[in-house]
Amino acid sequence: MGNAYSAGLWNAGMEILVPVDGSDCSMRALHVATQLATGLDATLDIVHFTDSPGADTEHLKERVSEVLEDEGMDTETEVIGDVRLSNIKASDQVGKDILELVEERGYDHVVMGHHGTGRIGKFLLGSAANTVSKAGEVPTTIVP
Repeated sequence: MGNAYSAGLWNAGMEILVPVDGSDCSMRALHVATQLATGLDATLDIVHFTDSPGADTEHLKERVSEVLEDEGMDTETEVIGDVRLSNIKASDQVGKDILELVEERGYDHVVMGHHGTGRIGKFLLGSAANTVSKAGEVPTTIVP
């Protein structure tokens, strides 16, 4: 049985989506996604869901730019591909929003952080990642 590379699942030109919220976990996921994108010659789109863009969103854009610069990626282009306005929602709804974006734009892969640790943490904070991965609609890399 071959690995994902020999099975042809990783194609040049693939598109990777990375949802970020500014947490350390989502920044680690962004680091992983940049390495995947570089190694696979993939397009990397970064999305941040918010109910009110402002200073926090601008600070997040700066953090994302720093990660991309550290990873040697071109930061001359717009950093945040999409800032989606939404009402404050439970994280499982954010997971559904991510899946909707995947369907709309045809992403090949999602890389995202998983905030929850243990049963309580997973219940409170990790359900966006759980929602996306369990849907099975797109290959997903969950970064702790």
